[in-house]
Amino acid sequence: QVQLVESGGGLVQPGGSLRLSCAASGTFFSIIDMGWYRQPPGKQRELVATITSGGSTNYADSVKGRFTISRDNAKNTVYLHMNSLKPEETAVYYCNANIRVRFRDFNGDPYWGQGTQVTVSS
Repeated sequence: QVQLVESGGGLVQPGGSLRLSCAASGTFFSIIDMGWYRQPPGKQRELVATITSGGSTNYADSVKGRFTISRDNAKNTVYLHMNSLKPEETAVYYCNANIRVRFRDFNGDPYWGQGTQVTVSS
């Protein structure tokens, strides 16, 4: 059973920083892409950032220059470093990973974490 477990959310003041972590556990062949999404209250889930197994990254325009996504392939973990946080970035942040459970699952399947709350408020 593959699981993604996030950690690192919490309350932070505007302009502050947080680091989110997401670790994949279970039995699988490999992880393709990993990423972070967020869902503000009353809104739809949106892309924040993604990273490929080779380290190529993609960011939502709203977070470019402030957020950094990285991954440790040996630990099956993806991180999101968030700086200069804004109140409107209050949301539940979800980890996503495209995982090849078996070798022949060439395209992988999407898995989601349970979400971690980030609240930006003074």
